[in-house]
Amino acid sequence: MTGAPFVLHDSYTRAARAFEPIDPANVRVYSCGPTVYNYAHVGNLRAYVFTDTLSRVLTWKGYPLTHIINITDVGHLTSDADAGDDKMEAAARRSGQDIWAIAKHYTDAFKQNLNDLNIRPPSRFPLATDHVPAMIAFGEAIAEKHCYLLDSGLYFDTSTVPDYGRLARSRDDEGEGRIDPVAGKRHPQDFAIWRRSPPGEQRQMEWDSPWGKGAPGWHLECSVMARQYLGDAFDIHTGGIDHREIHHPNEIAQNMARCGCEGTGANFWMHNNFLVERTGKMSKSGGGFTTLQTLVDRGFHPLAYRLMCLQAQYRSELEFSWENLAAATTRLKRIVQTVEALRARDDGARKGDAAAYRAALDAAVSDDLATPRALPVLDAMLADKKLSPHDRLVALDDFDAVLGLNLQVLTRADLRVRPANAVIDEAAIEARLAERRDARADKDFARSDRLRDELAAAGIEVMDGDPLGWDWRLQP
Repeated sequence: MTGAPFVLHDSYTRAARAFEPIDPANVRVYSCGPTVYNYAHVGNLRAYVFTDTLSRVLTWKGYPLTHIINITDVGHLTSDADAGDDKMEAAARRSGQDIWAIAKHYTDAFKQNLNDLNIRPPSRFPLATDHVPAMIAFGEAIAEKHCYLLDSGLYFDTSTVPDYGRLARSRDDEGEGRIDPVAGKRHPQDFAIWRRSPPGEQRQMEWDSPWGKGAPGWHLECSVMARQYLGDAFDIHTGGIDHREIHHPNEIAQNMARCGCEGTGANFWMHNNFLVERTGKMSKSGGGFTTLQTLVDRGFHPLAYRLMCLQAQYRSELEFSWENLAAATTRLKRIVQTVEALRARDDGARKGDAAAYRAALDAAVSDDLATPRALPVLDAMLADKKLSPHDRLVALDDFDAVLGLNLQVLTRADLRVRPANAVIDEAAIEARLAERRDARADKDFARSDRLRDELAAAGIEVMDGDPLGWDWRLQP
């Protein structure tokens, strides 16, 4: 394809490598999707901003793309280390609801999150529960040489594949990829292919299998769905950095067993780093986690969060704070204001050549998706008076295609997100502001101050003297 050489960091080799597609006519990408037992928190969603950036860059550089994001609606245990209860069953017991209804509700919520973040839908969202027969067939194909049966289910013997745990860089019981002990396991790292339902217990989700009634292991799901939709060997597998330590090494072991070779399944394994708070990695275990709706309820537009993610390299930790989100919002406002001004002045005239900015954008994102380097290129292009407004708006299409900030259509009004506790609507705000401008024109400053205080009491900050020229904003 045209443009700068495309280089990506491969977690398996811990090195940056030039991307060469297996089939230039169909680049195939698999992304580990959510376990739909609860809402996604914003740390979870960082993974999909990263994956969307990857898919956008591939498409922009001219590669035909097949992208799969699975939905895990069974099999993921409360410990990623293959121990504890199934997250879906546990959620159903806590809520007293039907497990299938829970899965649908949180799947719909996740897809809405993606839409709100302007994340493009993948080629397919396969459900784990639709692929259980294929998972059983996969297990049967590897069981004789690679698995053993315990009372609790069928387990994969990790000693039967070469170099187990290379992705995690851990090969012993104390390494990062260690699996919590289960009675009878041959090795601590061995993991479940199939988990039998405990005696006397009936799960809401269970199936008959050669190893007893039960449910598939979480790790098996992705191997089966990736193989079904992308083949034994495909281009890129993505996920959060926590998957690098247990889930993905187990996928690789299964893939090697199934193909009878040393192929890992994917040519590149790519992982985004954590979103962290000052108290540590963001997670759901402590309750009260931050969702995208939490941000909206505080008056922040979802695309401000997307921009905050793009300001960091995907492999680096990113600190979440309300201050950082507010700074990203201000940056997004500046960009939107500039674009609106260009749109107002656009007369269709062409004046200059923006090819250098396209090349600079390409150089940045082709270097392992270096979006923090691409954003200043956007700023410089929008500010370049050697280019006509029309030139800059045309060039903006490339940046929108890659960064996904929707700048061609985003407006100032869009960025005024109404907080959940707001007690005044936009029409009333504008009416009060018009009244206040009249008062100031009449030098009735007491009345002007009273109107400002009334707006403040309703959660509206009047932005007198704001260099961006925004008359007001909703207070988070």
